[in-house]
Amino acid sequence: MTAKNNAKTVSLVLGSGGARGMAHIGVINWLVENGYQIKSIAGSSMGALIGGVYASGKLELYAEWVRALQKIDVVRLLDPALSRAGLIKGERIMELMRKMVGDVNIEDLPVSFVAVAMDYHSGKEIWLRKGNLFDAIRGSIAIPMVFTPFKTGGRYLIDGGIINPVPIAPTLNDHTDLTVVVGLSGREENRMPPPPPAPEPEREAAEQASPYRKRIRSFMESLTPATSSMPASIGMLDVALKAMDTMEAAITRFKLAAYSPDVIIEIPHNACQIHEFWRAEELISLGRARAARAFSRQQIDHAPDYGHARLRAEASPERDAEA
Repeated sequence: MTAKNNAKTVSLVLGSGGARGMAHIGVINWLVENGYQIKSIAGSSMGALIGGVYASGKLELYAEWVRALQKIDVVRLLDPALSRAGLIKGERIMELMRKMVGDVNIEDLPVSFVAVAMDYHSGKEIWLRKGNLFDAIRGSIAIPMVFTPFKTGGRYLIDGGIINPVPIAPTLNDHTDLTVVVGLSGREENRMPPPPPAPEPEREAAEQASPYRKRIRSFMESLTPATSSMPASIGMLDVALKAMDTMEAAITRFKLAAYSPDVIIEIPHNACQIHEFWRAEELISLGRARAARAFSRQQIDHAPDYGHARLRAEASPERDAEA
């Protein structure tokens, strides 16, 4: 008996991983097309953004927009913070998302939703399940050194992936048939070839339009690893992001082993670089393919054990950090 035939309602956990999170769109599309009802979503970082957009009913609009993104469009969305706490303010991105989706509160969404972030001062995991949707998302995507921390409710929030890249615990009390986890730190595979670079005239024109363009261009290029063995161009940001990615992969393995979700969909951690949002089309296709593969391998032959899930949730220390 396959998962498709035996269960319909899903608690969906969407992991962190920058632009790899575009694969979440493909996973969601596959689930919906195959008759699964997504009843709740918990997301960290990019998983919170995609999950929140889906919960608001605007994923199709967002997917259409992100598929059309070019490299220069991503650069235009960056608003330099000129701050020691982070390079990007993130206000421009959030304003665009608000215009696209609407300024909604989490408790008014038709799908149960939790965004996970970390309290900078206490180091605690924070579950954001009420209040403004995009305030919660902004806190959850605050990658250290890239985005400035986000202040809300008296806390400074930073990226949820640091403390819980696959937030399964918020879903443990759900009365659903399946818990489906999408992790973005899967085993390395042959990397998909990147698209060709933008034409030089287009890039130069964009840099002339703003005094910040050249600085942002340098920042974007610093995120892409050089090919030589020990290049002098590897900077502090490269090292920090690599360390964070490695840490999140280790935490992900621990969380998946500890909670044993019903279905695990893994996206290779080298599918793209953290900032390559202009590769949305291929990443969405990758997510769809990985969802189909994971469900074809999964045999679900038991009824959900709600009591066991409730006991595990009550024993979880993460509940103490709930917002």
